[in-house]
Amino acid sequence: LMDYTCGGTIHLVVNNQVAFTTDPKESRGSPYCTDVAKALNLPIFHVNADDVEGVVRVCELAAEWRQTWKTDVVVDLVCYRKHGHNEIDEPMFTQPLMYKKIRTHKNSHQRYVERLLEEGSLTKDQVRGVHDRVQELLNSEYEASRSYRPTTKDWLASHWQGFMSPAQMSRIRNTGVCADILKSVGKAFTALPEDFTPHRQ
Repeated sequence: LMDYTCGGTIHLVVNNQVAFTTDPKESRGSPYCTDVAKALNLPIFHVNADDVEGVVRVCELAAEWRQTWKTDVVVDLVCYRKHGHNEIDEPMFTQPLMYKKIRTHKNSHQRYVERLLEEGSLTKDQVRGVHDRVQELLNSEYEASRSYRPTTKDWLASHWQGFMSPAQMSRIRNTGVCADILKSVGKAFTALPEDFTPHRQ
């Protein structure tokens, strides 16, 4: 639909083996989770997320494709989860051998720093300087967020002509429900059968 096009979208897939670390060969009929994009005839870039410069290059290619051809493009970051989905997920249950390796595997940042030091691109002092600058920026922005108060000018409507705020698009409707309903729903889906013993995690 021409009226709804945006000149292409870059789809960034963080392919970290979601679905309780199910093997790709057992979770779908093709090697890559992004193969669905083939039905739309989109270019798909697969890149090892541990390769920092490779990720940057692929993202540059994706941006160039989108800008040149005005169509969607997919970037598949092939990576892993260091821990589970959340506090109660333990990937060692389903992939013990893989997660023994992952626990000792250095993260992308550590690997990239080691590579830069090995090839002499940076010194330890330069690396420390970059770390300090980034940490200082993060800390200062965090402190600034404590006193931040949103204003009307933050909406795109005030910056870009033709873009409207949600209030300009339609009425703001009350979609909430009373607390008692939420409590009853919460109790219903967290209640365990009396004859069921859950795993301690």
